[in-house]
Amino acid sequence: MKSLKLAKQARGTLEAVVKMIESDTYCPEIIQQADSAIGLLKSVKKELLVGHLNTCVIQKMKENKEKAITDC
Repeated sequence: MKSLKLAKQARGTLEAVVKMIESDTYCPEIIQQADSAIGLLKSVKKELLVGHLNTCVIQKMKENKEKAITDC
């Protein structure tokens, strides 16, 4: 699952950010890694949303279109 792989990458990057802060790494380097973690998390969010729209929403629309619309 692509979202899981991205989430694990984000976790590793965030762990690196914590270590960099603890070791007093030069701030711009930490910021660059933090931006990388943010980008990965945005990708996770996008993948999850696409998956949700392509599976859960379609299934709910097939089951009960009116209820699916009002529940959103």
